[in-house]
Parts: sequence; C-alpha cells; structure tokens
Amino acid sequence: MSRVCEICNKSVRAGGSICRRGLAKKKGGVGSRVIARNKRVFRPNLKKVRAWVNGGVQRMTVCTSCLQAGKVTKPVAREYSKAE
Repeated sequence: MSRVCEICNKSVRAGGSICRRGLAKKKGGVGSRVIARNKRVFRPNLKKVRAWVNGGVQRMTVCTSCLQAGKVTKPVAREYSKAE
C-alpha cells in the first residue's frame, strides 16, 4: 500500500525530534540544553475506504483529514433481507 492520499497527495514527510535536558531558567534551573537531534518520519493517517468515483464504487486510500472535510462521498450501506 502506497503511503499517499489519493485525493490531496499527502505523503510521508521527513523531520526531526529534539531531545532536551535540564530545568528552564524561569523555573529556577540553569537552562534547557539540546542533547540529541534524531531523524524521524511523519506519516499521514490513511484509511482504505469505499467511495463513489465516476458513478461507481471504488476502493481508495484516503487521509482522515479529507474524510473529515467531506471530500469523499461514501456509498449507502446495503440492506440485506432475511430469507425466512
């Protein structure tokens, strides 16, 4: 599964995390110091959903921000009749 949203093309981004140590000066300490800088990856929150595309239902990989914004129209759930 590709880590890309099919609507907004949101994908994996590179970044960093900073590890700090020490008490802040305004809290009575000597000051916080940067101990380590580590590379990390920010991944989008992707979901596989069924959506209406060009008059038909298709499975798509969509980020949750697109789902929440209403950029995807989901098909109506089927009603199953009981065979009794």
